[in-house]
Amino acid sequence: MEEAGGGTGRSRPWRLTSIGMSFAPGDTEAQIASDAVLGMLRERQFARYDQWRSSKGSFPRAWQDAAINSEYLFYLTAEELQQLSDEMHELLTRWVLLENRLENPSRRPAGALPVETLLLAHPIAPPTPENDETHPEGH
Repeated sequence: MEEAGGGTGRSRPWRLTSIGMSFAPGDTEAQIASDAVLGMLRERQFARYDQWRSSKGSFPRAWQDAAINSEYLFYLTAEELQQLSDEMHELLTRWVLLENRLENPSRRPAGALPVETLLLAHPIAPPTPENDETHPEGH
């Protein structure tokens, strides 16, 4: 964040300078700290999702129909997962930056609500010599 200017007295408006956050790989202590922060954030996000599930009946039908709850299972290499992650990030970033709606409420169309999208993609089984390209003996 940075100061946006235009404040008077003790009022100091701020503006976003970036969207989202990431944690660079680091030492063990940094990994423990980033895991703790991410765990807390995911707990809060899943609590909001549970709130949606329990209250969605109070939303108009259009919102209920538009909301998604999907799961996909792929068999991918690490490189393919990286490509999928990059492509999804690019797509979602276009929506985040759309007409600067996040920072400028006047650009939001009538009826627009904040929509949270969680995208998790991770292996669900550990590598084995048969499926891990980093172990040549498996090939």
